[in-house]
Amino acid sequence: MRIRTHRSVVRRALVAALALASVATGCGTGPGRADGRDGRIVYAVDSQPDCLDPQISPYDVTAALGRNVFDSLLSTDARGRVRPWLATSWEISGDGRTYTFHLRDGVRFHDGTAFDATAVKATLDHTVAPETKSQYAAGLISMYEGATVLDARTVRIRLSRPYTPFLQVLSTATFGIQSPAALRANRGRTCLKPVGSGPFVFAGWTRNRRLDLDRNPHYAWGPPDAAGRGPAHVAGITVEFIPEAASRFGALSSGQVDLASAVPPSHVGRLRHADGFRLMRATQPGAPYTLLLNVNRAPLDDPRVRRALQRSVRFDALVKALYSGVYERSWSPLTPATDGYSRATEGEWPYDPEEAARLLDAAGWTGRDEQGYRTRNGARLTVHWPYMTSLMRDQRALLGQGIQAEAKRAGIELRFTALEPGAYLEKAVGRDADVLAFSWNRAEPDILRTFFDSGQTGDKGGVNAFGLSDPQLDGWLREASATRDPARRTALYAKAQTRVNDQVYALPVYAPATLLGVADRVRGVTFDVQAYPRFHDARLED
Repeated sequence: MRIRTHRSVVRRALVAALALASVATGCGTGPGRADGRDGRIVYAVDSQPDCLDPQISPYDVTAALGRNVFDSLLSTDARGRVRPWLATSWEISGDGRTYTFHLRDGVRFHDGTAFDATAVKATLDHTVAPETKSQYAAGLISMYEGATVLDARTVRIRLSRPYTPFLQVLSTATFGIQSPAALRANRGRTCLKPVGSGPFVFAGWTRNRRLDLDRNPHYAWGPPDAAGRGPAHVAGITVEFIPEAASRFGALSSGQVDLASAVPPSHVGRLRHADGFRLMRATQPGAPYTLLLNVNRAPLDDPRVRRALQRSVRFDALVKALYSGVYERSWSPLTPATDGYSRATEGEWPYDPEEAARLLDAAGWTGRDEQGYRTRNGARLTVHWPYMTSLMRDQRALLGQGIQAEAKRAGIELRFTALEPGAYLEKAVGRDADVLAFSWNRAEPDILRTFFDSGQTGDKGGVNAFGLSDPQLDGWLREASATRDPARRTALYAKAQTRVNDQVYALPVYAPATLLGVADRVRGVTFDVQAYPRFHDARLED
């Protein structure tokens, strides 16, 4: 189990983020590309991993690249159904605390080690080991008590409490199964040399420049939604790290790379009308880009002030202006691509400046200073939102400035302030802020519990940044994580989404999407349920 302070969790995450932000800009042609099965795909991405061990790193880029190196016990399809993969079948005990998995035969890891029950146990034990210092994965299986190898093809996993999303968790790239031999041999160095059983083999990593994956010629156990179960069509993938959007887009348009990630929304129109290229788009599941509000200190401890802020911002106009319709405006703390999303939240909290003014008057903020900000007893109504520039992708700094300007028209001073990493860290860890903003990719409505359950603060692997404690919300979210009744889960998550909006614990803003620019000669790239690109079925054509 993870035993870490909230301060240490946030510090590690932010240090890793800074490492990503310092990646040098640059691009070059990849290795020579032949056509067809013997060619390599060159893929430009905006950031490099901090670590290649999916059980350590919390970053999307690690999971997205790792999806092509690691297989999982299970697979989740586009309809949210859990399907067999490395596990062929499973049973769940009546109390929901014991899972018995029957495993596929004939699978081998890239180092030649046979996949068996020992590998499953080793991966889960590695995840929760204190020395692993997992920054995300261990929090997803905080209820894990241990695993027993019944025989080579059977493993039994014990949980401390019923947890219905457990099967979905085991289907994620975060829980790609690792070679037990490699875990032993690379103890303390798993970030640098991942060994899975997937369609591509890790071949090398030149930091700040590129990462190479080669085709696994022995692959024969793809997930159920793969077009084929055998080896990949391309010889490999060369991943180029190009953090600057214009350079990345230029590398695509000039033919230096075959695909480019994180296409800026402003470039989408150009891409759609360019000969020889196309856009691939998938809305990400999980939590949208969301402003989490600190309800435990003034002025946002007053729900009237929170609601006034909520009603004083024209989120529709801001999202449309910045993202040209490529990203959807959010009404709920779940994105529309997430199972359990409640459409009843749409329109629940419209822009209403008259209501915002009435609420601020009722809260006692009736005065105005010389700059037009609301005052009470001579003090200005001020809300502090610190941020770190390196973490503000998707033009989020411009979005923050737009929200700041909207709040000012209502008389709320929103101090949207860029801080140096150390100062930001102190604010975030010490909860010395009124607003912090995140998005989080997860194809499970249980992400609501990660954000809003009082037991999911940073020291427990969650993202409850300000220690929100709402017993009613806790009850709904915990019951939803335990019940196996799908209708009951849906109803509970709908209540939770409306509760977050009604109490204004957060301000959802927009639903991120994976935007890939793709040369027409590349075919067969698909997205998994988390909107991560998969290259198993990809091919290069004339």
